[in-house]
Amino acid sequence: MKTSIQNKLRPHNKQWLLPILSGLFIGTSYIPFPPWASLFCFVPLWIFWKQQEKIKNVLLGGLLTAFIFTLIGFNWVAHTLHEFANLDWPFAVIGLLIYALIAHLYVPVAGYLWIITARKLKCSKEMSLLLMALITVICEANSYTLFDWNFGYSWYGADLPIYHWAEFVGFSGLSALTLLCNIPLYYAWQQRQQKSGKVIFVGVVCSLILLNVGGLGLKARLEKPDSTLTTLLVQASIENSEKMAAELGKGYSREILNRYTRLTEEAIKNNPDKKIDFALWPETAFPALLGQPFKNNSLPVTLSTFLKQQNIALITGAYSIEEKNRLITNSLFVLNNAGELVEPHYSKTILLAFGEFIPGEQYFPQIRDWLPETGHFSRGQGPNELLKLNDFKMGAQICYESLFPAFSRSLAQLNAQFIVNVTNDSWYGNWQEPYQHMYMTLARGVEFRRPVLRVTNTGISTVSLASGEILRLSPIHEPWAGIYEVPYLKNPPATFYQNWFGLLPGILWGVLITLCGYLLFKRNSYL
Repeated sequence: MKTSIQNKLRPHNKQWLLPILSGLFIGTSYIPFPPWASLFCFVPLWIFWKQQEKIKNVLLGGLLTAFIFTLIGFNWVAHTLHEFANLDWPFAVIGLLIYALIAHLYVPVAGYLWIITARKLKCSKEMSLLLMALITVICEANSYTLFDWNFGYSWYGADLPIYHWAEFVGFSGLSALTLLCNIPLYYAWQQRQQKSGKVIFVGVVCSLILLNVGGLGLKARLEKPDSTLTTLLVQASIENSEKMAAELGKGYSREILNRYTRLTEEAIKNNPDKKIDFALWPETAFPALLGQPFKNNSLPVTLSTFLKQQNIALITGAYSIEEKNRLITNSLFVLNNAGELVEPHYSKTILLAFGEFIPGEQYFPQIRDWLPETGHFSRGQGPNELLKLNDFKMGAQICYESLFPAFSRSLAQLNAQFIVNVTNDSWYGNWQEPYQHMYMTLARGVEFRRPVLRVTNTGISTVSLASGEILRLSPIHEPWAGIYEVPYLKNPPATFYQNWFGLLPGILWGVLITLCGYLLFKRNSYL
């Protein structure tokens, strides 16, 4: 009797290896790993879902997959909690485990929506799989996470030419197409003992090869740049303790400024033959308030004098104050080679939840009393103006605003010639997040075919061209300065993705609604 019970339980228990396998596939297919399993990463989970009778098991399977891939792909959250929130390592690890449980709930939600819809509409196995895939893709595209990644970025991280198709569908579109490729490979696995399964597999491989060849063709046909700028990126690698001390008025401000000016001056002296159009310093690099009301303060005067002496213009991140509400802003300023501020400056619009604002505070002000140490920043007006210096038309991004394609699209619509991105990634360690954030930022340049100039406090600072080519990378957590010659178009044309931004999401929603309508009609016709 005991043996009989064990035999019945064993196959059931082995089923749970499938969502674990999907979690491993997804987690090890995201940057900095190559996308080796992206085209079939959901197949084990979908097989598991199809085997389940209980909704609870579908939810738990999806949660298990999301938990595992979050632990693998985003384990830097523990480092951030230790460094930023000053949590001891045991509590930082507990925080990571909690984050892994809630960060990607779109996976169990997709499973729940699928099984409910499939049962209501009584669809066939084939239609059920298509429904499952579409719901997963749409849930992934519309999920809310603090770090808005997707499966498309991995192709860029691996430098596979397929990423060039992002100028038509965006990286979110590449992500959707990647997930949809799990459908034929699901069938290939199910029919692996038959010729049809092998034919499907070969068809997917051939399609992938053709898309990469097509990507090379897209790159080759790009319009040749008609102008060049020379920029100096400066990465001072200021420790968090020093930055915090400076921001709290406890010293280090002049030392921090001296480090930036010293690195800038050394780079200029070491490259006398280079005519540098402007230097670029990272997010909040200038360690004091900047703007017209503060231009006569000590550190702004020091900065202005330095720029005059070196005869160089500067774009720098700095804090300022919004006059209307008297709140701090995280801003980006332009100063010409005479040390004068050039308006307009830009203030960060997409603020970091629980870092720069408290969600819901405008409706429940008492939340501020519970979290008094959380930043309270004024929100900028959005990407509605370009930074200006001489004849340059520059789109401004601060930190993770680069993760949102709609934001960069607005800059492209304003005819930005290139994008300048300033970031501080010093809270996130030096293995995963710096590379993930870098590729996600530079991806905007591929979608809208514009160079992206990215400078960070601790790395990775670099430049990507409109072709997607990434120039040399700065070291991580080391003081560094690098000069880049950046070819660009004075009047860059709009990409297909820029003009038809909502096309692919609309198609996916349209297919899902049409499919559900068809299945509903078919079900009712049998009643």
